[in-house]
Amino acid sequence: MTAGVIITIAVALAFDYTNGFHDAANSVATVVSTRVLSPQLAVFWAAFFNFIAFAVFGTEVANTIAKDVVDPLSNVLTVGAIFAGLLGAIGWNLATFYLGLPSSSSHALVGGMAGAAVARGGFDVLVSDGLRKISAFIILSPLIGLALGLIISLVISWCCYRVANVDGLNRGFRKGQLLSAAAFSLGHGANDAQKTMGIILVLLISTGHASATQEAPLWVVLSAHTAIALGTLSGGWRIVKTMGSKITRLQPVGGFAAETGAAVMLFFASAAGIPVSTTHTITGAIVGVGTQKRMSAVRWAVAGQVVWAWILTIPGAFAIGWIASLVIETLA
Repeated sequence: MTAGVIITIAVALAFDYTNGFHDAANSVATVVSTRVLSPQLAVFWAAFFNFIAFAVFGTEVANTIAKDVVDPLSNVLTVGAIFAGLLGAIGWNLATFYLGLPSSSSHALVGGMAGAAVARGGFDVLVSDGLRKISAFIILSPLIGLALGLIISLVISWCCYRVANVDGLNRGFRKGQLLSAAAFSLGHGANDAQKTMGIILVLLISTGHASATQEAPLWVVLSAHTAIALGTLSGGWRIVKTMGSKITRLQPVGGFAAETGAAVMLFFASAAGIPVSTTHTITGAIVGVGTQKRMSAVRWAVAGQVVWAWILTIPGAFAIGWIASLVIETLA
């Protein structure tokens, strides 16, 4: 491998690391805000299940990122273009992390790669069917997460309506939340780590180190999961505060419902090869749990700020990737 390929792989894994600490809040916000685990134990719990996800799920999402965003046969995904796309995604991740906004690392990556490719070959190099699928789940993933969070909350309420001791009920669900947090972290690792695998795979294909029909090599799989797990260990406490307490106040029962609903959605998406936003999904589930109590339990102004961050993610990362691609091409 050339130095350029090795450096770009390192940058891809750096993005995976930023994805881990940016999205650590998704995995641990509810379990921390309900005080089931301390922040330190929560990130270790989440990081472990982020890492072992490779043993449970395949690489369908990685194949989608590698082949269904930019046409791998268009010859625009050079080492420089992929490097520029990663800069677009990392730049957007860092900006929203600084602002404490839980935007989507997944869609930042899609936007950055699309922007870098369009700068080199125009909009014709994009795979419209793949982008439509990804775009549809920008809308569907939070709505499905909301619906599942609400439904699970209602089922728990109906099943436990005879329980007079609310504190005792919450104590019981503290143990259940350990399982739901583990399931959500497993889904997060399965979906998000695969996106970096997809970028490294398309880099290997474009440089002749892999065939267009090949799946991600084992060393790529292990590297991506290690990077996202280490990123999760670094935390992301500014976003934890937004996710865990500013949108709505959660008890262990609500935390269990939100994490379980989001985990179900992520399991489905990972198995189907759909790169969705774990941020969108868990936020929707948290809102669904909040609305089960009453509409006023959700701080809609904060939720609105989060939605604006979602809307701007792909265009913002696209712009950064597009500019970076033009600069790199000019300097090359």
